[in-house]
Amino acid sequence: MPIFRQKQRMDLDQLVEEYSKQPLPRREFLQRAMKAGLSVSAASALLAACGGSPATGPTTSNSTPKSIDVLSVWGGEELDTFKAVCAPFTQKTKIAVNNESTRDINAVLQTRVRGNNPPDIVALPNIPQMQMYAKQNKLVRLDKFMDQTTLSQQYAKSWLDLASYNGGLYAVWLKGTNKGTVWYSPKQFKALNIQPPKTWDEMIALSNKLAASGKYPWSMGVESGAASGWPAADWVAQIFLNQSGPDLYDQWVAHKIPWTHDSVKNAFQTFGQITGGKHYIDGAPQSILATGDEAASYEPFQNPPQAYMYYLGDFTIGFLTSQFKNIKASTDFDYFPFPTINSQYQGAITVAGDIMAAMRDNDGTRQFMTYLTTPEAQSIWVQRGGATSVNKKVDLSLYPSDVARNSAKMLTDAPINRFGAGDLMPAAVQTAFWKGLLTFIGDQKQLNSVLSTIEDAAQQGYTS
Repeated sequence: MPIFRQKQRMDLDQLVEEYSKQPLPRREFLQRAMKAGLSVSAASALLAACGGSPATGPTTSNSTPKSIDVLSVWGGEELDTFKAVCAPFTQKTKIAVNNESTRDINAVLQTRVRGNNPPDIVALPNIPQMQMYAKQNKLVRLDKFMDQTTLSQQYAKSWLDLASYNGGLYAVWLKGTNKGTVWYSPKQFKALNIQPPKTWDEMIALSNKLAASGKYPWSMGVESGAASGWPAADWVAQIFLNQSGPDLYDQWVAHKIPWTHDSVKNAFQTFGQITGGKHYIDGAPQSILATGDEAASYEPFQNPPQAYMYYLGDFTIGFLTSQFKNIKASTDFDYFPFPTINSQYQGAITVAGDIMAAMRDNDGTRQFMTYLTTPEAQSIWVQRGGATSVNKKVDLSLYPSDVARNSAKMLTDAPINRFGAGDLMPAAVQTAFWKGLLTFIGDQKQLNSVLSTIEDAAQQGYTS
C-alpha cells in the first residue's frame, strides 16, 4: 500500500476512535475526514456509520434485508466453499450473503464495532472473543428464537456450552476440528510389522524401537511466523487433558492454578519425551523450531518415509491430499487416536472450530444463523472436504473417506472434549505460552524459568 494511503487509513482510524470516545461536531468530523482523502459523500457515510454514541447492544430491525454481510478470515478454496454453503440459503430466501475477508479480523472487527458499524455476521477467531462481545452486549442471543429441542438433538451439550455465555447461546459452529489425531502410514506400519499404540507407554516403546533401528519415529514443526509455537501448545493441551483431566484443565485455562503447578509441569515434561527423545526427530531441536507444521506433516508419507508418526488436528488430511495427489486414505495415510495416558480420561480430546455469531438482529440474520446449524448447511462443507461437522445428524457417508468419517465420529462421540487451551487464554498469555514452548524445545533445562515467565504474563493478562 502506498505511504500516503497508509497515512489516510491511520488518520481515519484515529478519527473513528476519537469519535467513539467523544463525539465531535458534524462540521469538524467532515472536515477531518475530507482532509484524510474522503469525498463529501464518503465522509458523510462514515459519520453515519459511527452513529454518535457507542451502541448499547446489537442493532435490531424488524425488516427482512435484501442482503447480509459476513466478516471472516476465509480466502481461496475456503471462501469458495463458504459461498457454496450460502448458495441454497440465498436461493430459498432471496437474501444475498456478502463476505468480507481479512487476515486481521480482530482489528477490523474492533474498528467497526467502535464505529457502530458491525457486520451482520462474524466468524469469530476464538471462544474468548465471543465471550467478550457477548459480555459487552454486542451479540444477538440466539436461544431467544432458535428451537432448543432441535439443537440439543443435533449437537452435544459440550458444543452448545462452548458457544454459550452466562446461560445464553450466542454462537453456532460451522465446522469443527478434532485435535486427538496422530498420523501414520498403514502401509509403512504393515511393512515393519508394527501396530498403532493405544497408550502413551506403548507409543514411547514403539518410538524407542524405531529409533534403535536407525529410523526417526517422529516429525514435528512449530515454525509459524508470529504464531510460532502453536503446534507445540496443541501437544501440551492434549497431553494435559489426557493426563490430569477436564476439571484441572478448566482450572489451568482460567488461571485458577498457576503455571508452576505440578500438572502443567508434568504436561511439559511429557511433551519433552518426544522433542528430546534420542534419535526421535531428525535434526532436533533446531529442525523442530525451523520447520512449519504443514511441511513436517509430509515426512511420514514421503518415499522413502523420513519419519513414521506425526501429531496434529484432522485438518492434516487437507495437507496430505494437496501435497500427494495420488495418496489414498486408509491405505497410505490414517490416524490413531491420541494414546491414553490416564485411563480415567480415556478418549478425551481437544478441539477447535469456526464459530459464527450475529451482531445485527433482523429476520435475515435470524434465518441465516438458524440455517447454519442445519445438517443441510453443514453437509456442504463436509462433502467438499477439509471440514468436520459437529452436528450429529450430518450423514457420515458424506465424508470423502473412511479416515475423515472416523475422525468426525470421534469428534461428535468424544466422552470428554475441551477447546484448545491456548485459544481460551488472553492473547498475551497465549503468546507467552507459544514463546515459552520454543524456549523449552530448545533447552528443556529452562522449564522452571519458562513456566515462571508464563505465570508472570498470566498474572497481568488475566487481571487486565
